[in-house]
Amino acid sequence: MSLGVGLLLVGLLMAASAVLVATETSLLYIRSARAEVLTDSNGDLHRADNRTAGLLRLLDDRVRGLGPVLFLLMAFRLIAAGLLAVLVADHHGTGWAAVALAALLVAGFALTDVLPRTVALRSTDRLVLRLASVALAIGRILPVRWPALGLVGLAERLLPRPLRTGGTLVSEEELLAVADRALASQSMDAEEHDLIESVIAFGDTLVRDVMVPRPDMECVAADLTVAEAMAVAARNGHSRVPVNGDGVDDIIGVVHAKDLMRAHLEGNDDASVSGLARPSRFVPETKQADDLLREMQADRYHLAIVVDEHGGTAGLVTMEDLLEEVVGEIEDEFDQAEPLAQPLAGGGLRVHGRMPIDELNDLLGETLPAGDWNTVGGLIFDALGHVPVVGEGIEVAGRRFGVEQVEGRRITSIRISGPGEAP
Repeated sequence: MSLGVGLLLVGLLMAASAVLVATETSLLYIRSARAEVLTDSNGDLHRADNRTAGLLRLLDDRVRGLGPVLFLLMAFRLIAAGLLAVLVADHHGTGWAAVALAALLVAGFALTDVLPRTVALRSTDRLVLRLASVALAIGRILPVRWPALGLVGLAERLLPRPLRTGGTLVSEEELLAVADRALASQSMDAEEHDLIESVIAFGDTLVRDVMVPRPDMECVAADLTVAEAMAVAARNGHSRVPVNGDGVDDIIGVVHAKDLMRAHLEGNDDASVSGLARPSRFVPETKQADDLLREMQADRYHLAIVVDEHGGTAGLVTMEDLLEEVVGEIEDEFDQAEPLAQPLAGGGLRVHGRMPIDELNDLLGETLPAGDWNTVGGLIFDALGHVPVVGEGIEVAGRRFGVEQVEGRRITSIRISGPGEAP
């Protein structure tokens, strides 16, 4: 073989190696979810479906899917190096053969490794479907497929047992990191970013974190009349009100405002409200909030009574409470929401005792102690060990949390000192 023909073959083998390197890189970098998005946006649906199916098969088991590609890549490079060494040694001696191999190493690294990897990483979306077809075609060549998969199987047997299986599942942290990068690159709005964070956090939220606590429940006694119950519902602006018998722990049903209005129009203002009560739903406070939302959608109810581990009433939760955890506060023109936090001069805050700890962390930029409590009031109760009186307080994270108002045994107003104030 002449030196020119040999060098041409070496060049073709290295060019083929570059294509295989780009194929390997693009298939390792792309995620299954992104691959589906790319194929959904392809105009040729039939062709896109075929290429999608092949690409997703490769991504399901990348080790075996890339095995023939890597096997052929190594073969091409070894053949190119051996052919170059033999040809140069025959024509110019072994010394020049060593120089030629060194030149091949440098040029091969730059042109058939770094360059195709860079192109594949920067243009993955445009190349991955085409290069997946290359990998699939190589996998159909039996003389390449059989030894490659045999060696892959042998290599897997050498791995420790915990490493032999494992998927490429996307964790919540990875999703949040992707959302953060998308927000930083302005490819996602801040509202979209917040919604993604809320949806992910919603999966870990318990009913007790979103319920209306027992002291804030508005109930009507079972012995009230329709007219009296209507007055309670109108005063509080509720469309559904729990009906209790002997105390809040004895919830016998839920009365709907539309049922009260119908009874009023029919002239039954003096009828007992217990006769209009519909069966109530009871859920444990440890139930997952997303499970309850799906249950409410499926069974078509909007309010549930939350019970604690002892069977007592812990609070109530509505579909609106659950949705607000995802999309934020939902208020109509009749809502008169009481602010949970009010800024004060000097950087301080006045907060309600039921202010959630995580929301206060966001406002203060601090990390307050975590425990069996969810609210600022619970934090103070735990720290003091008794029901506080006005004027008592605690020092947390270099700030003073002073109790300003107590109603019964409930803390309703707390003043938090500013960062420049003495605790």
